[in-house]
Amino acid sequence: MVTPSFWLAFHAAILVMLALDLGLAGRRAGPLPLRLAAAWSVAWVGLGVGFGALVHIRFGSEAGTEYFAAYLLEKSLSVDNLFVFTLIFASLGIAKAHRHRILLWGVLGALVLRGLVISAGAALITRFSWVLYVFGVFLLTTGARMWVRPAEWKPAGPAMRYLSRIMAVEREDASARFLVRREGRFLPVAGTPLLLALLLVEIADLAFALDSIPAVFAVTRDPFIVYTSNVMAVLGLRALFFVIADGLDRLHYLRHGLAAILVFIGAKMLVSSRWHVPVGVSLAAIAAILGIAVAVSLHVAKRHPAPSRRGPAEAGAAHVP
Repeated sequence: MVTPSFWLAFHAAILVMLALDLGLAGRRAGPLPLRLAAAWSVAWVGLGVGFGALVHIRFGSEAGTEYFAAYLLEKSLSVDNLFVFTLIFASLGIAKAHRHRILLWGVLGALVLRGLVISAGAALITRFSWVLYVFGVFLLTTGARMWVRPAEWKPAGPAMRYLSRIMAVEREDASARFLVRREGRFLPVAGTPLLLALLLVEIADLAFALDSIPAVFAVTRDPFIVYTSNVMAVLGLRALFFVIADGLDRLHYLRHGLAAILVFIGAKMLVSSRWHVPVGVSLAAIAAILGIAVAVSLHVAKRHPAPSRRGPAEAGAAHVP
């Protein structure tokens, strides 16, 4: 059983890490250097793995295996967010120097939103067990659609147009601010492209959470493991973005791998009443699918290099009308 003191210790450790990250990011006026981003990526992964070892020691091997399966699942599915983030930054013309601020505050908001989604999902499953079958069908459908149309979602869609209508936006502002004052206007404060990008990052993460969180409930129904694995996976997103953003265009088949993972998890949910798939098997399957997708992507990219080495974040900073 998870005691209140354990919950407090977990959140205290997270707050300390976030304070360090926020402090370092706040001192930097330019883009996050690759070396610093790589160091933070290693630190967040190390913290996630270390916490998994603690879960294994304190709550047993089954809980530890469930945590690592959930963590790997969330970590792999969270990479899909990075593709969308690059499109958001490109479509709004966000300079490299400002992206780390958007991602930092975006991650903080994502933690709150995911906590709410996890609480709602756990309550639904506890009260209505048939919800798992709804989740299973949803994941199968989502995975199949992602396989057929892996680059379907566009950030310059209805969400961006709607946000532009309900709030005043100074599109030509190139500062690092989220809000600017407007003299002599009916609305004295207006948003900037950075604020639009932040809101879109939050919307995108919430959309992905509606895919990934039901998938984690197929691995474990323990809200503690679902929540902590989500937190640990999401916290490293900002640093991971700056490590692999320029190479995302080489991972052409990664989204096909993520689609296969969603289909596997959805199928597991649908057959759970008749056949129990051990968590170790799920962990091995997720790792194998992810590894194959990355290996095939890198092999194809090596044999057929792109004419330009620019990443998708640099491929065109056209503003959305």
